[in-house]
Amino acid sequence: MHHIIDSHEWQFTEGVSIPLPVILYSPDRGIEVFSSSRFHNENHEYNGYRLVHGETEMIVPVDESRTVYDFSITKNVACIILGSLLLIWIFTSVARAYKARGRDKAPRGLQSAMEVLVIFLRDEVVKPNIGPNYRKYLPYLLTLFFFILINNLLGLIPGGANVTGNIAVTMTLALLTFIITHVNSNKHYWKHLVAPTGVPVALLPIMIPVEIVGVFMKPFSLMLRLFANITAGHIILLALFSLIFIFKSFVLAPVISVFILFMNFIEILVAFIQAFIFTLLSAMYIGSAIEDHSHADHGH
Repeated sequence: MHHIIDSHEWQFTEGVSIPLPVILYSPDRGIEVFSSSRFHNENHEYNGYRLVHGETEMIVPVDESRTVYDFSITKNVACIILGSLLLIWIFTSVARAYKARGRDKAPRGLQSAMEVLVIFLRDEVVKPNIGPNYRKYLPYLLTLFFFILINNLLGLIPGGANVTGNIAVTMTLALLTFIITHVNSNKHYWKHLVAPTGVPVALLPIMIPVEIVGVFMKPFSLMLRLFANITAGHIILLALFSLIFIFKSFVLAPVISVFILFMNFIEILVAFIQAFIFTLLSAMYIGSAIEDHSHADHGH
């Protein structure tokens, strides 16, 4: 399970890892920064702190009466930074290519690949679900798609981090969509929550709580869907790998390797699908909150 959970070091294979910086703050000591390699001893302790391995990896003070806040650069955080830098490099390169070649010339290479994805998302996902005011939300939704996609793909590289399989990350992405949806929602959206159109008065005591619960279930489903699908894929791959070492058979190893290769291709497809679904549902939630009254009445 330590291949799936977050860690204070980035392990690529057994015995090969990069220690990451530990950043701690406590009222009595202030800010402390040191390498996680300091915990590589028998007791996993250093300078009054202990590295605890379990369902989650945590740094706790040996003196339990102390209050300590952990701001360390963990494996997931490092992968998020790496993915963000890659996105900045990719789209800066694409922007330079447009500037150099002009918009009237056919795109080439990386520019061509990104243009197909951006136009597809704009014309098939954002425009139909948000409507005429789509440009305001397009930057966020494009960033959302490519951020999830690149971290999904980085997680499939041997030694990669399970960023989008971390429920804290998916919760943050879902929370961003929730905030953007409700900050920009109009009066018709809020009116629909307390007085759903076409619902008999006798059913309002039932429907109003259902509508309010639905408001919070939308980001919850976004968070859980991405987390569960990515984590499940990683666990399946690890389970298949483990069969080689369990059976220790030269006959089964090639067969299992074929299954693993097949599952890797499936996981690449899932990486795109999950990024697409998260972006699509976010666009739908935003669109439903900003649509005008006439469209809402007709279920558009």
